[in-house]
Amino acid sequence: MTTKTAGVAATVGAYLLWGVLPLYFLALVPTGPWEVVAWRVLLSFVFCLILLTVMRGWGALGVIVRQPRLLGWTAVAGVLIYVNWQVFLIGTLTGHVIETSLGYFINPIFTVVLGVLVLRERISRLQLVAIGIAAIAVIVIIVAYGQFPWIALSLTASFGIYGLVKKRIGAAVDAVSGLTLESFWLIPIAVVTLIVVAQTDAAGITFGAVSVPHTLLVAGAGIATAVPLLLFAAGTRRIDLSLVGMFQFITPVMQFLVGWALLREPMPAERWIGFALVWCAIIVFVVDLLTSRRRGRRGMPSELV
Repeated sequence: MTTKTAGVAATVGAYLLWGVLPLYFLALVPTGPWEVVAWRVLLSFVFCLILLTVMRGWGALGVIVRQPRLLGWTAVAGVLIYVNWQVFLIGTLTGHVIETSLGYFINPIFTVVLGVLVLRERISRLQLVAIGIAAIAVIVIIVAYGQFPWIALSLTASFGIYGLVKKRIGAAVDAVSGLTLESFWLIPIAVVTLIVVAQTDAAGITFGAVSVPHTLLVAGAGIATAVPLLLFAAGTRRIDLSLVGMFQFITPVMQFLVGWALLREPMPAERWIGFALVWCAIIVFVVDLLTSRRRGRRGMPSELV
């Protein structure tokens, strides 16, 4: 398998797994979103420790630990990914899978906005059009549908800024070490969450108290969290960013289909209009990606194309 083919396979695999995650987490009911995320943090950390041992990555982790600046960035990344996980689980387990998909539809356009505002990147006319259409879509959903899409916008903001932080960190932190440290910083939050759930939730802690299959599914949450993140990190190192940009729509399309076709979540006319505008923005965005990619190929020596 060539490097590029392996990169495409890993990236697409990550997005496919993220696309079916709502079904996985729905299978964890009656475990609530707060308990699920707590176990997700703790079990991801355990899984990463095993990976570090198997892959002999402790040396690389040690180098990172001795750099306070990198440690600080991993802590920020950890908080952002925690917010993303928690909002996603609340959306999934309260019947708002379609709204979670909206957040990931908007995310690549929000990423462009961050690039302009924070990194001072130049923006193309088509990208500006896509941003404008996406903004109108959000306004339509708020005004016509009558609800502020806080789940979608929280997912967009948290994952978009998380990506920006990861870009700041760059290649200085490998995927396994990064996820290990991000999970490590979240351990106190996870422990406190489990204590609160045990004291306040009528059902208490459900892990190990429902059935053997349920316990195994909850125990697998760490692997279900870590594997797509590691595939994504491996894939994006091997293929062009423009390809990554086009593949990332696999996840929200799958999540939308899960919410609409399988879970039968409501889609009144006002919501269809809002989503249609978002999809128009995405088409403009992808056209810009394809145009930029074609220009880049045209400017390369023929032996490299």
